[in-house]
Amino acid sequence: MDGSAGATTKLGYGAVVDEGFALPAIPTDKIDPQYLRQRVSFEEGRKYEPGTVVVDTPNRFLYVVEADGMAMRYGIGVGRAGFSWSGEANIRAKRSWPKWFPPAEMIDRKPELEPYREGMDPGLSNPLGARALYLYQGGKDTLFRLHGTPEWWTIGTAASSGCIRLMNQDILDLYERVPMDARVVVRQGKERMAAGYAGA
Repeated sequence: MDGSAGATTKLGYGAVVDEGFALPAIPTDKIDPQYLRQRVSFEEGRKYEPGTVVVDTPNRFLYVVEADGMAMRYGIGVGRAGFSWSGEANIRAKRSWPKWFPPAEMIDRKPELEPYREGMDPGLSNPLGARALYLYQGGKDTLFRLHGTPEWWTIGTAASSGCIRLMNQDILDLYERVPMDARVVVRQGKERMAAGYAGA
């Protein structure tokens, strides 16, 4: 980590109005500092093109590779045991304030989601948060997402149903930083994306 990281990690987590939605400030003093957005040394990233996203599932970090062995690092929430995954994909769609469509399998497990079979409108309680990046393999939607979440307290945990979640203020930053068709490498998950399960 470079020497200036500690002085800058708490910037960008204040309240913000984005496309008419008022995102509340994130209480960074209640979050383990390692999970706050910061530029770090990432020697492993030298083998990837700048702009590549590397998701370190076991350690709850997402890196966006930069030049010269550096990366922007974000804390993430990952899938609960049994819903973790690994593999490679590309970002083929990016959506601002996306609608959320819970998979049919999730609705079957959670009947209270039935009203959202046709989708949940964007908003502060939407599980996809302020932005979503959609992962594709071989031209097919994997149903896995990199997305925001209003539940900042779940960052650093295995709390989601399979997708990779970031604090809303972090997904706003990631959305602008990662280009369309960027390579995404997810490592050390226990299941492959081809398992076909997804959720928020």
